[in-house]
Amino acid sequence: MEIYSIGFTQKSASQFFGALKSAGIRRLLDIRLNNTSQLAAFAKRDDLAYFLKTICNAEYHHEPLLAPTQEMLDAFKKRKGDWAEYEREFLTLMRDRKIETTLNRDQFAQPTVLLCSEPTAEHCHRRLVLEYLADKWGGITIHHL
Repeated sequence: MEIYSIGFTQKSASQFFGALKSAGIRRLLDIRLNNTSQLAAFAKRDDLAYFLKTICNAEYHHEPLLAPTQEMLDAFKKRKGDWAEYEREFLTLMRDRKIETTLNRDQFAQPTVLLCSEPTAEHCHRRLVLEYLADKWGGITIHHL
């Protein structure tokens, strides 16, 4: 099973939707806690759902189960927290939420991408989610667009 990830910041709409289309994405799983911010431009929930359907013939789904808590976000972003600490806390949250049993693995049978805002996956929770699922489920190839 192949699962993709992408961030929208530092990408034009053309780059973003072009990458999704080239990868054959049919389903976008938005794992942001806040998906309606005016700062998200083309990646605001309702606009994104429209663009995905129109440009990529893909579905949009919001999955807050895979998002960090507001407290975690604030500690890391607003108070310039340590990435290693954030990573530990986030992985504990995924274990506590038991995402490997709560999520239906079959929903990833079609080409699916996890969306967050960070431009790269290095310091983004989307990478952590995918690595966690790969460890728990096995048989997952991860592609960061």
